[in-house]
Amino acid sequence: MAGDNALGEFLKARRGRIRPSRQSPGRRRVAGLRRDELARLAGISEPYLTRLEQGVDRHPSPQVLRALARALELDADAAAHLLALAAPDPAPLPEAGVSAEVHRLLDAWVGSPAYVRDRRFDVLAANKWARALAPMYEPGHNLAREVFLDPGARRLFPDWERIAAQTAAALRAESDPRDPRTARLVAELEADEHFRRLWALHDARPARDELKRFAHPVVGELALRRQALTVGGAEHQVIIVYQAEPGSSSESALARLL
Repeated sequence: MAGDNALGEFLKARRGRIRPSRQSPGRRRVAGLRRDELARLAGISEPYLTRLEQGVDRHPSPQVLRALARALELDADAAAHLLALAAPDPAPLPEAGVSAEVHRLLDAWVGSPAYVRDRRFDVLAANKWARALAPMYEPGHNLAREVFLDPGARRLFPDWERIAAQTAAALRAESDPRDPRTARLVAELEADEHFRRLWALHDARPARDELKRFAHPVVGELALRRQALTVGGAEHQVIIVYQAEPGSSSESALARLL
């Protein structure tokens, strides 16, 4: 099953991205660090690192993980992802729907597109402004599938390359490849060449607040500030809300959206 050796795959991929020091002797057959070089930098034995990469040992200690994170030059997001991969196998994500309180909250953001997604990027609920902004925000759609497999996404997002990279990195950071439904989604997305290339990088960055551009077919271009909020009591759910700068052309465009 895809994701069955998620920890080992992550270690091998990130090891291949580290440039070896100039003092490394001999001819090199690998682009990044050799296994013995990473083991030496992390202060662990090469046989133990081999067991980690091959999936024989799946739950190293936090001390070993922190040493590997330093040796692999991981940022805070990637280091957190490494820790999560070494945790015990996750419980299945609950299938509970969105609460009535959250539905009321979405509708209270008058003029601001807002929706709820889970960690697999399935849209669970959306207000009317989100549904008018793009069909991909209709409940029942999967955002990663829309970004990579729907040609309309390339027209919707002028910065599609950046959006695609962010989507792949956020899916890796927020989902768990050991989850069977996530593994099936990833297998489906790997039909797309761009996704395969981005997924192979093993970048992991959760969704962040940022400015995002849309090319709407009716109201034209919008620049909206995205904010990501965790739903209290349902940590597997995330609220995404888009807001325009007051007085901007994007605010006027949102007002015409409906």
